[in-house]
Amino acid sequence: MKKPTVVLVRLEPDDREQFILDNQEAFLYGATQEFGMRDDHFEEDGEIISRKTIENSIDGEHAEVYRIIADGEKAGGIVISVDGSRGDLELLFTSPLLHSKGIGFAAWCEVEKLHPEIKVWETVTPYFEKRNIHFYVNRCGFHIVEFFNPHHPDPNDKDQLSDGETDGSDGMFRFEKIMK
Repeated sequence: MKKPTVVLVRLEPDDREQFILDNQEAFLYGATQEFGMRDDHFEEDGEIISRKTIENSIDGEHAEVYRIIADGEKAGGIVISVDGSRGDLELLFTSPLLHSKGIGFAAWCEVEKLHPEIKVWETVTPYFEKRNIHFYVNRCGFHIVEFFNPHHPDPNDKDQLSDGETDGSDGMFRFEKIMK
């Protein structure tokens, strides 16, 4: 299989709405269609990730928003947040039609090239997203460092329920990648 040529292009204002819709489509596909209905933790109106969540990432204080372009075509998107020597991978998605073609990994490599000053990258993903866990750990070199759940809430998540309460989502893994 030929490796795709992947570049990151800053999101244009007139592409914002489509970026949000493409992100929702990719997350919904990953959670419900690819492996059957395995997740019913919708944030809003049948969407795994809400418009508000995406907009908060895009509009974040240190956010950088990119379209992933593979072989000249829109293939997904990525939102990172950079502050000094720390970076957060807020969102990364590829079109469901383009999964398993190396596009996400190539996009991540481009992010690392853009920010050689970053010493530690961080991201999170739901505990049940095996595809994401494989991608972050086995492909990108992240390590799972924490498991947020009702008994160990994320101190940065103001919407998370308190100890002992549950909304059925069961938790999120936090990953870190220490750069060499």
